[in-house]
Amino acid sequence: MQGNIVTPSTHTARTTCTPSRAARELGLKRGEFDLAVHLGHIRTVPDEGGGGPRVPRAEIDRLRAGEGSPENLRTRVETMGTKEGAGLLDVPPGRFTRLARLGVVVPVKFYLNRYRAVVWLYLAEELRQFAADENNARLLSGRTPPGLREQLKEGLDVRARNWRVRQLGFLRRQSAGHPWAQAAAVASLLDPAQLAEIVPDPYERAHVNRFLPKVTTYGAPDSPTAQVAARILRATDPDEIAWYRADLEQAVREARAAQPAPHPAAVHSPAAAHSPARPQRPPAPPAVPAVPRQHPQAAEARRPRGLLGRLRRRHA
Repeated sequence: MQGNIVTPSTHTARTTCTPSRAARELGLKRGEFDLAVHLGHIRTVPDEGGGGPRVPRAEIDRLRAGEGSPENLRTRVETMGTKEGAGLLDVPPGRFTRLARLGVVVPVKFYLNRYRAVVWLYLAEELRQFAADENNARLLSGRTPPGLREQLKEGLDVRARNWRVRQLGFLRRQSAGHPWAQAAAVASLLDPAQLAEIVPDPYERAHVNRFLPKVTTYGAPDSPTAQVAARILRATDPDEIAWYRADLEQAVREARAAQPAPHPAAVHSPAAAHSPARPQRPPAPPAVPAVPRQHPQAAEARRPRGLLGRLRRRHA
């Protein structure tokens, strides 16, 4: 409806532009532009009028002045599927898939094909860096080390998990430091039931929901396609869920301290002023942490190690 259309202020329109316009001015396809934003190569700012993100004119000027732009940007956001990635690493597609399942190479995007199969995409720039590192030579030829073979036999596949790590890093960058948006970034990776447990206050929960990032839809709700996508978009493993629950609890505490969520003011009427005072109910005790308190060493043991841990620290 016309009344719902939000237009940017005159100042915002003069100093920024829409993502579509920025993509055209930079000579990028919209998908390339969006991925560049996702990776932090292009800075965006919130629309003062409450609309979607906008791109500062100064940012476009900076990118245009850069050496090799837009070719440089296009190279940095080039993606490859399994077949192309295997060719770049000079390994069979099956070996490339095993490396991805082990978390050695990390996907940056995914889509579902017409058969509802997940197609993972990887940054060509990262694959080139991986191939150039002599320390990775043993993973590209010869037999897979015994320990890794056992993990693969047990069904290890961290592709979706590693994608969520990257996604959280992107959402945190886009939150522009807003405390409730930071909490919403973590909440977007959990089932709504988990959010309800961790944030029992309905007004705080509504405030978190207000900042939830827009999610790409995959098929009709509850359709087989949507169910496949949901297993990627949200954490599924118990240890990963526990990690994000603890992360969300901390984010909500920080948001509550920095900027309490709005609550409706108490309504006072003349009749209420003359009614006998009622004893106030004591405040509810704090919610019991979902993750039992642990000895520091035990808590440290639960932290994801290896590539996943490094990715968390890199993209947080």
